[in-house]
This record gives sequence, C-alpha cells and structure tokens, in this order.
Amino acid sequence: MSLVSEGAEFAGEVQRKLASAPREPSLATVGDYFALMKPRVMSLVVFTGFVGLMVAPLHIHPVLGFTALLCIAVGAGAAGALNMWYDADIDAMMRRTSRRPIPQGRIAQGEAFAFGMVLAAFSVAVLGLLVSWAAAALLAFTIFFYVVVYTVWLKRSTPQNIVIGGAAGAFPPMIGWAAATGGLSVEPCLLFLITFFWTPPHFWALSLNHTDEYARAGVPMLPVVAGAAETRRQVLRYSIALVPVGAAPWFLGYADMVYGMTALSAGTLMVVLAQRLRKAPEGRGAQRAAQQLFAFSILYLFVVFAVLLVESGLRGFTGAAR
Repeated sequence: MSLVSEGAEFAGEVQRKLASAPREPSLATVGDYFALMKPRVMSLVVFTGFVGLMVAPLHIHPVLGFTALLCIAVGAGAAGALNMWYDADIDAMMRRTSRRPIPQGRIAQGEAFAFGMVLAAFSVAVLGLLVSWAAAALLAFTIFFYVVVYTVWLKRSTPQNIVIGGAAGAFPPMIGWAAATGGLSVEPCLLFLITFFWTPPHFWALSLNHTDEYARAGVPMLPVVAGAAETRRQVLRYSIALVPVGAAPWFLGYADMVYGMTALSAGTLMVVLAQRLRKAPEGRGAQRAAQQLFAFSILYLFVVFAVLLVESGLRGFTGAAR
C-alpha cells in the first residue's frame, strides 16, 4: 500500500467516522481530554525525547529545549487522541480500554478527532517556527506514522502490526536530537533501534494476557493469529536481539563502560524473564510470567536511557571543569 493510497483511505475513514459520530456536545472534563492523550505513553515519549535532546553534542537554550519537549508531548498526545478516535469501536469491546472517554460516552468521536488534529497542527507548527523544522518534520511524520500507518492500516491487517508500527514510538529520541542539532547522526539512530527492538517483547508480553479481548475485537495481534507458544518464542527472539542492540552505543564508542555494563545486564535479565515466560505452564504461571516481563521491560528502557543521560551529563561537567 502506497502512502498516497493510505492517505486516501484515511480520508475516507475520517468522513465515515465523522458522519456516524453523535452531534450533541459532550460533558467531558479536563481529565477526560487529558486521558484522551494517553498520558502514560506520552510520559515515556517525553522521557526518551528528553534523552535525545540532552545527549546531543550541541547545547540548546533551556527555553527552546522546554519548547521542544512541550511540542513532543503535545504531538504524542495528538497521536493518542487520534488513535482513540479511530479505535473507539475496538476499545469498547476490550476490558482494558473500555473505560476510555469515547467508549464511556464522555467525549464524542468528532470532538476527539478535532482535538487531536488541533494538537497535531499546533505541536508541529510551534516546533518548526521556534526550534527546528527538521525536528518538526520528524514529529509530523511520527504522528502520521502512528495514526495512519499503524492505527488505520497495520493494526487491523497484520500480526506484525506492533513490529512495524513500533517505529512510531522509537522516533522521539531522534526528534529531540534534531531539535538540538538541526539534523541527525548515528547516535540518535541507535536510540531509535533500542526502542524499536524493545517494543515487540514489551507489547506482546501485555497482549498475551488479553488474547481473548483482541480476538473478540477482531484485532490480529500475534497471540490471536499465531498462538501463545509462537508469541513466547518471538518474545524471546526479540529479547535476545535487544541485548547487543542495547549495548551498541558502548560497542561503537558513543557511551562509556557503565552504560555498556548496565545495558548488557538489563538485557540479560530481559532474556531470562523471556525464557521463563516461554517455559511457564499455561494458566496462572504464564500470566504471572508475562506480567513480570512487561513490568521489567518498562524498567529496562528507563534504566538504559537514564544511565546514558547521566553519563552524558558527567562528560559535559568534566569537560567544563577542564
């Protein structure tokens, strides 16, 4: 499917969904609109974008840096809102998502679409006008990729949806780097790859405990299409691949030994938990193993990026001291 055909299909879906949306105004609160922006996902996006901003070799003015992070946050919120707008029918059928504002009737679909589009336009325009058009272009592409490529196309059509669509969540470090430097280099691409390879085992560990819900909603997640056993094997394979990818900044000389040892240790623990998940007996044991891997995967990404951030700060401090 070409980008042109994707855009045409997306436009058609917009018209159909807006035509069927209720016309009466909603009684949504500020909290409802904040929930529409997927704050948990947004916080992770802001953190990885912040790391990309701070480890860049060129320092950015604090005001511009704050502006860049604000735009990344708003852009992530826009993508989340548009995702919830499009997936309202799916969300209503899944226990995990049925409490979201649109399925609960607190926000109308048309309002969610307008809210998301306004946030998207605002974040891209402000980032471009005040900070960097290169960063703004990356942000615009990230929103497009998450909404059109992942949400509209991949999510409902292929069990590899989270593998390819996970690229959207891997772009923020590159956006932060581009905001500071006006361009890209090898280092932010390595941060992209770490998040890209981290996403499948992270999300599949979650989806293993919601297989029935995805099947009922008609979403071809890997556990639905290939079964739990194959999903566990894929989780282990991606976790093994994540070990060298996570340590790549150290291998290639862009990070110090503390980062390298941290990435290798955290990656090894990820593999151990993935192997435990693969060997776990069906039932409560498998559910518990999937929950443990999912929880640790969040810690993995935070620790790896945090150590990289601290090392970068220490290098800057010692360099200034000299």
